[in-house]
Amino acid sequence: MSLVLTLSEQFYKCFIREDRYKLMISGIGVTLKVSLVAVILGVIIGFLIAICNLSKSKFLRAIGLTYTDIIRGTPSVTQLMLIYFVAFAAVRWDKWIICAIAFGINSGGYVAEIIRAGILSIDKGQTEAGRSLGLNASQTMIHIVLPQAIKNIFPALCNEFIVLIKETAIVGYVGLMDIQKAGDFIKSATFLPFMPLIATAIIYYVIIKALNIGLRYIEKRLRESEVR
Repeated sequence: MSLVLTLSEQFYKCFIREDRYKLMISGIGVTLKVSLVAVILGVIIGFLIAICNLSKSKFLRAIGLTYTDIIRGTPSVTQLMLIYFVAFAAVRWDKWIICAIAFGINSGGYVAEIIRAGILSIDKGQTEAGRSLGLNASQTMIHIVLPQAIKNIFPALCNEFIVLIKETAIVGYVGLMDIQKAGDFIKSATFLPFMPLIATAIIYYVIIKALNIGLRYIEKRLRESEVR
């Protein structure tokens, strides 16, 4: 009974007193905003870099390889701080927008390899068939190769989105109040680490579980057109 009372008291101090639960709710919104914008930017950047990596031009390939090497070879927290405190130091944008750009740039390096592998997984005969029908290289890529590649790369892109949500927990380094930062703030204010940390873990788990269910449903719909 005393344990239940202690837990209820901790819950009250951490979340009910001074409406601290609102910090967690606000943090959820920040995390989702940053992650959603970042994954959209990551897909756009990743597609462009993948095209560079697959290009016959040595210059474009050099750009693509350099980008992926730098992004994948340096910590995401270092990239975040460089972009926030250096590249965008003089720009007066909302913190979450700059963080979303930073994570979009980071994600682009990984998405580029996912897309590149997905395009290469399509049999060359598909490209040759498109060209024989009178389609140029761009039309063949858009109408024949990419629709098939998307089915192959979708699970990996879903995984990248999920990883991105967890990686955004470092935005507290630049003072952005996301889920993790809200939990840390409550922990510091109450000197009670258990409840804020458990709440943070549960919130991340629920968000990612819901995303997994939704993304698997979309993947299933994409696979319905395949002949088994």
